[in-house]
Amino acid sequence: MAEKVIPKTMGQQFGRRSWAEPWKIKMVEPINLPKPERLQAAIQEAGYNTFLLKSEDVYIDLLTDSGTSAMSDRQWAGLMLGDEAYAGSVNFYHLEEAVQTYYGYQYVVPTHQGRGAEHLLSKAAIQPGQFVLGNMYFTTTRLHQELAGGVFADVIIDAAHDPENEHPFKGNVDLDKVQAVIDRAGAANIAYISLAGTVNMAGGQPVSMANVKALRELCDRYGIKIYLDATRMAENSLFIQEREAGYAGKSIAEILKEFCSYTDGAWMSAKKDNLVNIGGWLAVNDAEVFDLARNLVVVYEGLHTYGGMAGRDMEALAIGITEMVQDDHIRARVGQVRYLGDLLTYWDIPIVKPVGGHAIFLDAKRIYPHLPQNQFPAQALAASLYLDSGIRSMERGIVSAGRDPETGDHRYPELELVRLTIPRRVYTQAHMDVVAEAVKAVYDARASAVGLKMVYEPKYLRFFQARFEPMP
Repeated sequence: MAEKVIPKTMGQQFGRRSWAEPWKIKMVEPINLPKPERLQAAIQEAGYNTFLLKSEDVYIDLLTDSGTSAMSDRQWAGLMLGDEAYAGSVNFYHLEEAVQTYYGYQYVVPTHQGRGAEHLLSKAAIQPGQFVLGNMYFTTTRLHQELAGGVFADVIIDAAHDPENEHPFKGNVDLDKVQAVIDRAGAANIAYISLAGTVNMAGGQPVSMANVKALRELCDRYGIKIYLDATRMAENSLFIQEREAGYAGKSIAEILKEFCSYTDGAWMSAKKDNLVNIGGWLAVNDAEVFDLARNLVVVYEGLHTYGGMAGRDMEALAIGITEMVQDDHIRARVGQVRYLGDLLTYWDIPIVKPVGGHAIFLDAKRIYPHLPQNQFPAQALAASLYLDSGIRSMERGIVSAGRDPETGDHRYPELELVRLTIPRRVYTQAHMDVVAEAVKAVYDARASAVGLKMVYEPKYLRFFQARFEPMP
């Protein structure tokens, strides 16, 4: 086993006494580490794709923080208050009030999860051929935009593509890039700005309040709308509180609502910050966009007062929104991510810096420099970590980037990453120690790693279902 290193406690890092998670455990779910021969068989059966592993073959599951968080006692109690009326469920009105209170948008459309909201917004707001400008792509978001006829253009600052750059707000939009698209294509040919609060594909990097204010001013000059991916905006709000002048004395709830006020609407995968296992929503201020989205949700999701969710799910979601903005909760959530990052940094293991809000991103290019990108080094690294310790992670590199729809060639992103995503309120600090030691063991054996070849590739979102084999 790798050498055990104990870094500074969180309290020592911040010059005060340590704090602990703001919850205690009432119920446990047993987990087991499969034997080495089962790990080998399982990854082969899964085609070296961690998405295709069975959960029973996983020891510590860091595939995603989507729908994997632990709900509170209040949320579980809320499930018993589900009003399962087909129309006009009381739980919808609780959800609507929570979104209006904490995010500030006027109109709310529930959906079964975040990609349902992405679909509705893309159908309602994009005309074929229009550009959608975003601070780096996200997989399902870009696909929905492209299926609606939109053309995605990346306008994130250049620092976001450099994993070693320590810029405190690497999710910021480059306003000059936005202006260049406006000058080239015309404001009328821009559907909207697709703004992500903490940019997942860049390593969970935040957007500053100053940047969204400046973007709002620029867009107002041209009549361009800004729609926010609010999936992890509570985490983004913490980074603003910590790093941006004038916000240290403001609560997470205050910062979140102010940030949203500079946008025209938002879509939400409630399976992340909102602390539920299923659900999502689209919220807007434009009555016409709302009317069209409310009409479309009936076609694709369900009636406009449940949108694919059960009443009990909406009640748990409404409660989760109130819990996610509690300052102690979000500090503990991000603090656990930072703890894992501190361990890996101590061992000089290449990760994306600064550490983001929901995950640690291993830099597969620097860990496996001998593997060309078309041999899928991040996919190979994720498979190696699973083989070492039964820990499931996710590729975020060339496989996730997919193919260029015009040329058919692989997209080659600058970032070739493996994401270790920490579910909320699920694992302990001891689990993070185990993860760190496993990553170090794989890193120490990096010279012997071999690449992969893709033997099955689905048409859309290939990272979910593609299959691979080791290179000979």
